[in-house]
Amino acid sequence: MNNKEIAAHFGLLADLMELHNENPFKIKSYAFAARHLKNIDPPLCDLSAEELEAIEGIGNAIAAKIVQLCQTGKLELLQKYLSATPPGVVELLQLKGIGPKKIAQLWKELGIESLGELEYACQENRLITLKGFGNKTQDNILQQILFIRQNANKFLWANVEEMALDIQAELTEAYPDMLHSTCGSFRRKEIIVERIEFLIGGATEKEQHTITEKYKDYPVTFYFCNKQDFYLRLLELSSAEGHFGFLSYKIDAKKHYTSELDIYKSAGFPFIPPELRDNQLEWKLTEEKQWDQLLDITDIKGIVHTHTTYSDGTNTLEELATYCKVQGYEYLVVSDHSKSAFYANGMTEEAIARQQEEIGRLNKKLAPFRIFKSVESDILSNGELDYSDDILASFDLVIASVHSGLKMTEEKAMQRLMKAIENPYTTILGHPTGRLLLSREGYPVDHRKIIDACAANGVCIELNANPYRLDIDYQWIAYCQEKGVYVSVNPDAHHIHGIHDIRYGVYAARKGGLLKSDTLNALSLTDFEKYLNKRQKR
Repeated sequence: MNNKEIAAHFGLLADLMELHNENPFKIKSYAFAARHLKNIDPPLCDLSAEELEAIEGIGNAIAAKIVQLCQTGKLELLQKYLSATPPGVVELLQLKGIGPKKIAQLWKELGIESLGELEYACQENRLITLKGFGNKTQDNILQQILFIRQNANKFLWANVEEMALDIQAELTEAYPDMLHSTCGSFRRKEIIVERIEFLIGGATEKEQHTITEKYKDYPVTFYFCNKQDFYLRLLELSSAEGHFGFLSYKIDAKKHYTSELDIYKSAGFPFIPPELRDNQLEWKLTEEKQWDQLLDITDIKGIVHTHTTYSDGTNTLEELATYCKVQGYEYLVVSDHSKSAFYANGMTEEAIARQQEEIGRLNKKLAPFRIFKSVESDILSNGELDYSDDILASFDLVIASVHSGLKMTEEKAMQRLMKAIENPYTTILGHPTGRLLLSREGYPVDHRKIIDACAANGVCIELNANPYRLDIDYQWIAYCQEKGVYVSVNPDAHHIHGIHDIRYGVYAARKGGLLKSDTLNALSLTDFEKYLNKRQKR
């Protein structure tokens, strides 16, 4: 059981206890554990009770429950509350902005015990009779239920990656004489997938079939073919219909190909990576002969957008910088939250002064590695940035992001974002829509106007590499490049291992055709410094 799964158990426990009106102090304790545990670096299940208790924020009671979870896979106290709660009521807890207390009202006062019953009650206007509810809340609930239904049986690519690798390893061990590979949307690295797919080559004619089965609650489909057809079938199953359809006119379907590269060569094209076989952008790149310029993970020279213990990160600044240096990066942009982000321990002006003084000391110690002074400044409701101009001017660069007041109309969102983009201290626009994939839709924006404004004001746009965000959406990268807007692929890391989330951003960037030359943090340290100097003069 990994740390995020352990944290989820404590989060559910806190919600259920609040649902049942239990001791508020205990509820807060478990809710804090849920937020804290998911960001701890060492695997909790590898630690003894004594080692767990030594971690700040983990007392002996929480430590004992972690040990219980790791050893048995269950939390007795959680099981107690689950057995006392209808499964459908537990499902209602996934609704955002409602909270356990209101869920309890729906359950106890209206007898609602499922999403379906809640949807019907909303349609019948029954919620407006409850204290604390109204038409606005009712409409919000209906929108959320629709969102949940539309995203049912869909999974983040990052969340099924480990399972796909495990299955691949099992196939290799069980069938060493056969050919096998992932295929389908998983191999194309789609951000959201509905299943994991594998092609297995080596079947007889009678054995050539397709089966789908559940693997740890995820649907997995296996296609079987003979070895002679394996690579042609792999290309077909790993491509969008239009991509393979175009190629099929240029290849001999009866020929025995020895690789996908062999197929592309015979069609007169360079090898096209699976992640680009679905949006027609691949042919433009081929025509312009830009394949060798497509962004690769090895092109990333610096880590931009990170959080430390100065705000809501779990590692110190020195730990984070040292780790990035050891990983081979040339620079780090530390960008803790600004003071309006009180929920994330946003930095006061005094904390900024302490951090900037520490950055100066560490830059001498870790040279030639360089730490840049930054902040993830909240974009306030009126479009202003946190802090006075004097404070903003003390940073090497500023990432401007929206974190609050997300339920905006497009008009309000655009006014807010445009004002922030036009602020002379804004260097990067962070996660432009605020979306959380499969969890929260982003606020509505006009992407073209945002990108045009960034071009006019020399502002970069972030592709937030956290697999729950991947925001800006890769489909807008081509327009960013057309308008000359740098894209910065940022991990938004809150602990040292979060640095590696940058690969998810690179996968998405490649799907959008992002070139190394248009990626801000593909710049070397020297060129990055020159860019910032030029930007500050402007």
